[in-house]
Amino acid sequence: MMDPTTDNAGNTGDPGTARASLEALRAEIAKAVVGQDPAVTGLVVALLCRGHVLLEGVPGVAKTLLVRALASALELDTKRVQFTPDLMPSDVTGSLVYDTRTAEFSFQPGPVFTNLLLADEINRTPPKTQSSLLEAMEERQVTVDGTPRPLPDPFLVAATQNPVEYEGTYPLPEAQLDRFLLKLTIPLPSRQDEIDVLTRHAEGFNPRDLRSAGVRPVAGPADLEAARAAVAKTTISPEITAYVVDICRATRESPSLTLGVSPRGATALLATARAWAWLTGRDYVIPDDVKALALPTLRHRVQLRPEAEMEGVTADSVINAILAHVPVPR
Repeated sequence: MMDPTTDNAGNTGDPGTARASLEALRAEIAKAVVGQDPAVTGLVVALLCRGHVLLEGVPGVAKTLLVRALASALELDTKRVQFTPDLMPSDVTGSLVYDTRTAEFSFQPGPVFTNLLLADEINRTPPKTQSSLLEAMEERQVTVDGTPRPLPDPFLVAATQNPVEYEGTYPLPEAQLDRFLLKLTIPLPSRQDEIDVLTRHAEGFNPRDLRSAGVRPVAGPADLEAARAAVAKTTISPEITAYVVDICRATRESPSLTLGVSPRGATALLATARAWAWLTGRDYVIPDDVKALALPTLRHRVQLRPEAEMEGVTADSVINAILAHVPVPR
């Protein structure tokens, strides 16, 4: 019988081992995805914070492959949903099905009942179906016919989307965006990275068969639990807390924004900075941790004024300007 403190990846759940295992995720994912280290880091931070991730980028930059590689490197149950215009909420959450043999209705779980849900091209389905994930992402449960049904732990939604300017997309509503801990932008690769991608394909790399690429599970539930417990012990000084509050309050006062960061966003920034501090080997948070996670944590929680958009202002440029002006605690 397997030791209950050891997961299937062979890890013990010790904090030091957990950090090493989560760091090893980068090496495993790199076997399938070239570059994109910031996105990999963001996914690990989300796992530590029990949050969800929105990956945005043009088609063909390995958004889906990145999440599939993460799933292969984790000893977790994974399911994928391809969001399309005709997808119904019950296709995601599950539904009651009438059983003619028993003359009763039974619940058939949808793909959301998993540890890691890949919501592929989430903004290609109408808001009605997008909203089917709201309760799952916030409450970690799904209610069907008045009965709440808990989701597995850990539970993470990794959603991909194309930029809203592309054909056939539906902008995610603010309530949906706010459920994502991080919004990570996936850029086009550099020239050298693109050469490496083509070289791999020329040598026989098959993105649909990650096992053949050598991607193996290196972390599991025990590692995550140990890591989360260690993150919770990471010290946050009152000065750092005030610094986070000052940054978020500055977004509410920015003349370029119609919507600033809510207190939920401030809480998210504090949590992601704490997780990043632990990943880098410290048991306390410094201002640089806050700065490092400010853009992915806050960029989808603000709204630009139309006139600012017309002038080429972006959410990232506004947040960067705020970071440059808010006094940094010593």
